[in-house]
Amino acid sequence: MKKYNWILAGVVLAYLCLAVLFYLEFGQRKETDDLTYKVEMNQVMQECINQGGFFPIDLSEYQYIKELSFLPWEETADPDKLTAFYQNHNGVHSSVWPLILNQEIKGLLRFDYIVETTDRDILFAVEGMLFVIFVLVMGLLAYIRAKILRPFHMFGEMPYELAKGHLTGELEENKNRYFGRFIWGISMLRDTLNSARVKELKLVREKKMLLLSLSHDIKIPLSAIKLYAKALREDIYNTREEQVYAAGQIEVHAQEIENFVKEIITASSEEVISIEVENGEFYLKDFVDKIRENYAPKCRLRMTEFAIGEFENRLLRGDVERAFEVMENLMENAFKYGDGVKISIDFYEEDYCQVVRVFNSGEPIAERELPHLFDSFYRGSNVGAKQGNGLGLYIGRQIMQKMEGDIFAERCEDGMNFCLVFRL
Repeated sequence: MKKYNWILAGVVLAYLCLAVLFYLEFGQRKETDDLTYKVEMNQVMQECINQGGFFPIDLSEYQYIKELSFLPWEETADPDKLTAFYQNHNGVHSSVWPLILNQEIKGLLRFDYIVETTDRDILFAVEGMLFVIFVLVMGLLAYIRAKILRPFHMFGEMPYELAKGHLTGELEENKNRYFGRFIWGISMLRDTLNSARVKELKLVREKKMLLLSLSHDIKIPLSAIKLYAKALREDIYNTREEQVYAAGQIEVHAQEIENFVKEIITASSEEVISIEVENGEFYLKDFVDKIRENYAPKCRLRMTEFAIGEFENRLLRGDVERAFEVMENLMENAFKYGDGVKISIDFYEEDYCQVVRVFNSGEPIAERELPHLFDSFYRGSNVGAKQGNGLGLYIGRQIMQKMEGDIFAERCEDGMNFCLVFRL
């Protein structure tokens, strides 16, 4: 805001400097009357004297005189004619001279003339225009300050606070048309992060309680196993039947421990991310337009060939925003793990489903890795040192399945195909 205030001050200073400059240029000049029009009047009077009276004169050669009127001296006694003769005309100046021939007044000669605009008139016009421009510019800057910069300054720290984990701040309701959707999105983000934190804490607490419970339950069969094993080692059992019974008890308790271990593994492999999908209907064209708008420029910047095939605009089931989230992951994986030569999207219909196939050139993953590609936290052998957590494709499959669709991968000689299956 301080820098913007400096801009406002600069505009005011520029206006004052220009105003003073124009004043010094035009306002300080001495106003001198241009007497050229009087010279023209003298010329006209001299022509009339030479001709012995008033006669029509061609005024096209005169710069200032625009009209001549003559009132004979005998008609000056008529008040109406005299009043009409002296009546002013708009936009011109007038001057009345007597026409005297041989020391006798023959009548009155009226000159209607104009004078050039003076420097002071130019000054007023320029200063007025400059002031209007100044008011408009200041009004625009004040509007930007009030409607854009000030609201943005009020909640500009909110993303930073959210990144630090401060989720208790509130954004005031604001009907600002420029930031209304932004404020709504930030509020939703805060609520989502807060909800995710609550769920995470609940999940961690449940996992800890489960592990503590299972750890306690394991101690009982483990103690029994140790007891029977010690008895067998020290030959406490004298008969074969007692030894077989002890070995059977060890096996039973070992099975109990194995069951507990399976429960721990199951609990650890449960869905780690809560995914919500608002199923509805959307057109394939809207989905494709969103992909083209977001990734055609990126591919041009990366010098990657990007091709979208022909398709029929069908109505698909699902959530277009979630579907685009899956496509985003596929495109980003193509940038990250492909060779950057080509990415193409084509379409076909199969078993009353719309299939969207995304191809990216590069080294395909090994055949043995295909079954595990959509598992959580799984990363293929071709990732190298590239960063990732192995959740993108897992989340993508969860989303597609919640939209009653699916996603699968295919190996190609020169790359990978990922196919999104939508219900029609």
